[in-house]
Order: sequence, then C-alpha cells, then structure tokens
Amino acid sequence: MTWSQSRRIAAIQTPVIPVVGEWIKQHPGTISLGQGVVHYGPPPGVAEAVASAANGQQLHRYGLVRGTDDFLEAAAQKLRAENGLPLYDASVVCTPGSNMGFVNAVLAIADVGDEIILLSPYYFNHEMAVGLAACEPVIVPTDAQYQLDLQRIEQAITPRTRAIVTVSPNNPTGAVYSAADLTAVNQLCRERGLFHISDEAYEYFTFPGETPHFSPGSLPDSEAYTISLYSLSKAYGMAGWRVAYMVVPQHLETAVKKIQDTQLVCPPLISQVAGCAALAAGRNWCEPRIQPFRAVRELVIEQLETLGDRCDLPHPAGAFYVLAQLDTDQSDLQLVEQLIRDFGVAVMPGSTFGVAADRCSIRVAFGALEAGTVADGIGRLVRGLNRLL
Repeated sequence: MTWSQSRRIAAIQTPVIPVVGEWIKQHPGTISLGQGVVHYGPPPGVAEAVASAANGQQLHRYGLVRGTDDFLEAAAQKLRAENGLPLYDASVVCTPGSNMGFVNAVLAIADVGDEIILLSPYYFNHEMAVGLAACEPVIVPTDAQYQLDLQRIEQAITPRTRAIVTVSPNNPTGAVYSAADLTAVNQLCRERGLFHISDEAYEYFTFPGETPHFSPGSLPDSEAYTISLYSLSKAYGMAGWRVAYMVVPQHLETAVKKIQDTQLVCPPLISQVAGCAALAAGRNWCEPRIQPFRAVRELVIEQLETLGDRCDLPHPAGAFYVLAQLDTDQSDLQLVEQLIRDFGVAVMPGSTFGVAADRCSIRVAFGALEAGTVADGIGRLVRGLNRLL
C-alpha cells in the first residue's frame, strides 16, 4: 500500500456502530435503539432447511460465484411477482449481504476519481464504499422532509458522474420516495448516461395508506442502467446469515462476477439454503411481524414530540428509523455517549449519516423492540434528552 493509499483510507470515516457497541458493553443493561435489526428471528423453515442440508457434502465445496440455481430462481420469481422486474436483459446475483452488492456495483461501473451521487442523509456504508473504491462521493441534500430534491440532483451531475444512489424506504430517515420521484431520477439517469443504484433493503417496511414502495427497475426499458439491491437481513430477521441479491444489467454480469470471485469466491452455500427457505415463507410470513412496527413508530414519535421545539422530527413513512434534529450546541457523538453512560439508552449520531456537523441529530432505530417493551427504551431516551438538551 502506498502512502497516498494509506492516507485515503485513513480519511474514510470509522464505522460508528462498533464504537457505540463498545460504550454499550461498558454499561450493562443499556437498551439499544442503535443498530438496525428486527426483534424477531427467521422463519422456522430456515433452521429446518439448514439442518437437513448440513449433512450434504456439496455444502463443503465451492459454489458458483453468481449463486446456486435454487436461490437465483427463488429470487427471480419474487422479483417478477412482487417488484415487477421483467429480468429480460438483467441478471440476478446472490451477494453475502447487500453491502457487498453495493461494493460490487461501484467497482463494476466506476474508475478511480469518478463520482457517485449520494443523497444526504445517506447510509454511511455507501459513502465508505465509494471512498474505498477511490471514487468521489458527491453529497446532495434532501429537503426538510428528507424527500428528493430533483433540481439539486440534476445540478450535481458532472462529466465524471457515474451513478445516482437512492435508498427507499430510507436508512437513516425512514423516508419513502414516491414512484413519481424515483421515476424522475431513473429517467434522468437514462438521459445523462448514468446508472441508477436503487437500494431496496427495507422494501417490506411500508404501511397501508402511506407511500408504497416502488422499484425503479420495473420501469420500461430501464434494465440496461438500473442496479437494484435487495436483502433478507431485515424483513426475515436474518442479519447474521449475510444473504442478499442484486439485479444488474446483463452487460455488467461478468464484471460483477470478477469482483465477487476476487473477494470471496462464492456466496456461502449454507446461507443460500437458508435464503431459499426464507423466500419460500415469503412476504405473507413477514407482513404480520412488520405491521406492528407502525404502532411502535407512532409511540416513538409521540414521545419525542413531547420535547417540543427542542426536537425537529420529519415524519418517517417506512423502515424502522427516526432521524431527529435536536436544538443543542453539543456534538451528537458527545450526546450519544452521555445517553448511554447516564441513562442506559443507545442511539446513533446523525453525523455518521452525513448530517452537517453544526446540526446535532440522532437516529433512533426501533425495530429491535416489541410494542410491549419500546416504552421503556424510548422513555429512557426522552428522559435523557430532557436533561441534556
């Protein structure tokens, strides 16, 4: 590694989740409203399928870099039926987590010094991946409600731009982008010769009567420049299994396979067995577990609103996050440490998601708490904020 490479990597932000995790470890009994996980585990069929397959010798060998036929077919059926992706000129690739899918995408489409447009507040691993690829993240703010600012996005495009990234439903804001806005971004990418990377990890985390999830890859003639990312980590409670899938234009398949083969040879076969079982359980298994999140969200918002003008809280329509702007001169990282140390509750600092340093903000993740236990966690948070703000 050259000195300049070392300096470039050192400039990339350190993941904050392990930092907060260490603080939690130092204060036993802390309730975590930090990491983005759900409170339930996988469908029962996952354990059964894995146990049945564990004796198979084929699991101890290498698999195909793109994934097993069984997993890819199960994912393809779901994509056609639920997301409206035709898959005529696109390829499905199994990835060990959606983060790997994003890294695959960036390395496949961009060269050193190229630009990738991220919308702020952004998912911090996306910003890190762009930097690790020696590309430039171009940060475009969303509006006051965390919705897309289409004019700003278009103005940010330069000759070095290679892609626009959207995350809907959004981490960290909980915003859900409308079909009209996502269509506008996708058409802008077509007109300007860019890729649209659509991260849809939280696709099931929307609610009846509110903004529905929309897959840009379903738009006519969009397959040649749309890259779609999906995950089983969230809706199926399978974060530790590291199994996800991406949809790429066929002309990128070889490049993606080169990248994935270099990094890990093939997605773990046992995880793909688990993934097949989860996809067989399907959306009908997930939805009864997700719908109670709506009541939990309302409780979180109701409690945070008791802080009045000290807390600005755009309403989240999806995922299981709230990104709150706080009226204080403290840094968000300092505030997070105090909340853990003195009040036994953990949240994430907004600065790690690209929120301006002069605006103290926190991301509250409520997916790990059930409706019956969320009151304790959010109660600690509100009591702490009442004291600290």
